[in-house]
Amino acid sequence: MLDLLIEETLETQVTGKILTIQRHIMEMERQYPQASGDFSGLLYDICMAAKQISYHVNKAGLMNLLGKEGTENVHGEQVKKLDIFAHETFVKALDHGGHLCVMGSEEERDIIPIPEEYPIGKYVCLFDPLDGSSNIDVNVSIGTIFSIHKRVDPSETGAGTLEDCLQPGWKQVCAGYVIYGSSTMIVYTAGNGVHGFTLDPSYGEFILSHENIQIPKRGSIYSVNESNFDYWDEGFKNYIRWVKKIDEKTNRPRNCRYIGSMVADIHRNLLYGGVFCYPADLKDPSKPSGKLRLLYEAAPMAFIVEQAGGKATTGTQRILDIEPDGLHQRVPVIIGSEEDVTVVEEFMQGLRV
Repeated sequence: MLDLLIEETLETQVTGKILTIQRHIMEMERQYPQASGDFSGLLYDICMAAKQISYHVNKAGLMNLLGKEGTENVHGEQVKKLDIFAHETFVKALDHGGHLCVMGSEEERDIIPIPEEYPIGKYVCLFDPLDGSSNIDVNVSIGTIFSIHKRVDPSETGAGTLEDCLQPGWKQVCAGYVIYGSSTMIVYTAGNGVHGFTLDPSYGEFILSHENIQIPKRGSIYSVNESNFDYWDEGFKNYIRWVKKIDEKTNRPRNCRYIGSMVADIHRNLLYGGVFCYPADLKDPSKPSGKLRLLYEAAPMAFIVEQAGGKATTGTQRILDIEPDGLHQRVPVIIGSEEDVTVVEEFMQGLRV
């Protein structure tokens, strides 16, 4: 009832179609008479977690949430206080609704079971609770990434397993991200296009602001951490050399824009066009496949970008086709506008020099 009152108020103030994310989800659900409402309920819980994290991100400097927590996570990285808060917020928001059978978080070594006192559902949720956390203390945009699968055996009613989490990206039923920046936005796809919703702080609701997002076929931006240049293979180095050369016919040089938060970099490129790259490098022998995690970052972002008309590969393989072999598997990521990604692939595969 509150949602409907808010929407009616908005519609009297603004000409045009005003949709909250809840109403948008309900309208999509009506297209599937067999829908149980579990999926919608899960998305509502994710929205609630996003609102809580957004509030605390905006107040972090006043609530003793900046800085390091003093421990290392499963990846050997220093944990920030907001990392812990975001992780706990997501777990608490999703563990009791009866929609999930198991969860996985970038901050946890193993799968996260649903507590025994709560009902078991048919979905799996994997998430990076706070992407770009190295930017927290300097007030740069950060985000949350989430991925939803159905459990492997839909007839199973018991607790979820590792097998339920280790599914290829093409089996995702939904993926999305939240960006905490000048405004807070949630962008998601359920396999029928990509839609963006901006949080209106006056009403506390996500309002449809970017309907049916389509990434341009080619952009003028490339996003990469060029300080790693000497650690890359020759094919990718050749791409960087090429993209910086002057050639008016091919709109070069391109503009380098690198924020250091995957959510922020991809969000910009999704709207403006361009390519985001995090290739494998030799900088850290313990990470021969690069830095980004398949299940928590690469696969959900690949699903979103492909649904928007873009492309996502490792440079040699479509990301959504990769069969995961571990919760924290890392993969190279080349993602963005279709034509731009294809050019990077050609250099990485030695088809261009």
